[in-house]
Amino acid sequence: MIEDINRKKLSYRSLFTAVDLFSEKLKFLISSTQSKRVGILLPNTIGFVVSILGLWRLGNVPVVLNYSLGMDSIISCAQLAGLKEILTARKFLDRLGINPDKFVKNGINIIFVEDIAESINWVKKVVMLIKKTIRPKLCVEADPDSTAVILYTSGSESVPKGVELSHKNILANIRQLILSVDVVDSDRMFTALPVFHSFGLVLGTILPLVRGIYVFLYPTPLHYGMIPVALYDVQGTILLSTNTFLKAYGRKAHPADFRSLRLVFAGAEKLQETTFILWAKKFGVRVLEGYGVTECSPCISVNTPMDPRFGTAGRILPGIDYRLEKVDGVESGGRLLVRGDNVMKGYLNINDNARFQALGGWYDTGDIVEVDEDGFVKICGRLKRFAKVGGEMVSLARIEDALNEEFLRYGQKLEIAVTSIQDSEKGERIIVVANSKKVLLEDVRRVLRTKQFPSLYFPREIYYVKEIPKLGTGKPDYRSLMELVKTLRDKE
Repeated sequence: MIEDINRKKLSYRSLFTAVDLFSEKLKFLISSTQSKRVGILLPNTIGFVVSILGLWRLGNVPVVLNYSLGMDSIISCAQLAGLKEILTARKFLDRLGINPDKFVKNGINIIFVEDIAESINWVKKVVMLIKKTIRPKLCVEADPDSTAVILYTSGSESVPKGVELSHKNILANIRQLILSVDVVDSDRMFTALPVFHSFGLVLGTILPLVRGIYVFLYPTPLHYGMIPVALYDVQGTILLSTNTFLKAYGRKAHPADFRSLRLVFAGAEKLQETTFILWAKKFGVRVLEGYGVTECSPCISVNTPMDPRFGTAGRILPGIDYRLEKVDGVESGGRLLVRGDNVMKGYLNINDNARFQALGGWYDTGDIVEVDEDGFVKICGRLKRFAKVGGEMVSLARIEDALNEEFLRYGQKLEIAVTSIQDSEKGERIIVVANSKKVLLEDVRRVLRTKQFPSLYFPREIYYVKEIPKLGTGKPDYRSLMELVKTLRDKE
């Protein structure tokens, strides 16, 4: 069973009936380009699922566009993929404030899914449902190594990259996860993470379809007050989210709202201790942290209910090889490289793809990690999130985590981000950005001194903003944060 916010419910037989009817109409509306790529610009709805399955039915490659990036970035991503058509909905474009003429001006044709749905009469629906009942063939054969979907990286530190995931990549990661986590027939997945994100698409949407369990699609993770109520209503048992969103839901929810949950996974960013404790005390739920990247379809490691270890991202999933490469200036851990059937085909971006292919099947995550004697992975931070101060590598993520934990006494809404800029004397200068003037520079230094951080870790400047820039997944948008800091410095 699949259901969305419109309280529209479809059995899997009804879903594939809808897919067949939709694809029969769609094939006359899309051009026969060599790449066979067609864009999808839709939120978490049954319409999205029908669209992506319909494109697979026709042998096309869905390109899922990130609608949180803004119009210019959406156009840029569409052009990178060479799109000629995009599937979307009028009501959704209106909500985003996007004029479809902007796509047309860039040579992209817009296909409205509601027009296709309205063109299918009830007679065709009944006939197709009977066919599916008599001959319930629900899938078509595809080359396992062919591209299943194109997603875009979050773009938190650089321009988004187009990632090609094959059918084998996606199915391998689903199998790897199911081998590690006990998903049972009675489970009910609640998916609010956006489908343009690999976490929301592969694990939150495709996994329950493959496993044959119920899935509820909620259109946005930002409804902090409504999501606990919706999850209570549908009696969800599995929730996928991020630290930022879990913290917000925890503040808003009644202790009984999450009574049905048995598995809660946090990914995309570090799980803070305060969030973990909040969920444990208020809801009696242990949040399990995992780790992954879009390029790995996406999961690399995960904590399991049978053997969790807080402060880590769990163990590497079965079927994934890994190695750590030493990084100059970083004392413990190393740069994580992984290899397995879940690792992507490649990038759309030519230079990035050339660097990836040169590694011979290995993917360089760019993350500095430690792996303990029991195989648990501890994420120390992105290599790009290290600053070289006075010749030493300083983890900005470590500073950020320490400050966010300490200053929670000012309330759950307080947020602190840490970044760096070039400095003529020491190479780089550490800067703190906060959304409250209650956070003073001298207090920041005192906290780091108390926690026995070396003096190199002490920030030199602090700036105040109304809100820390965020990505659609809730993670800090460090690229936008850097631009914001530059603007604030120029005003001084």
